[in-house]
Amino acid sequence: MTEGQAIRGIQQALRQRARAEEVRREATANLSKRLYDAQQAGVPITRIAQEAGLSWQGVYDLIAQRPS
Repeated sequence: MTEGQAIRGIQQALRQRARAEEVRREATANLSKRLYDAQQAGVPITRIAQEAGLSWQGVYDLIAQRPS
């Protein structure tokens, strides 16, 4: 592997990582909205947590992150 190839590989990996971080942010925002919607619909937090695979504190934390 040449130096140029190594640098191009690093740059490619950085672009891939940036895309993955954006997808994660979008998914987290979507999950936060869905958790909030479920809470507003009267679904108990324990049930929301169970369905989301989170602790009840994790549910509350994500709901609190919801953009206003």
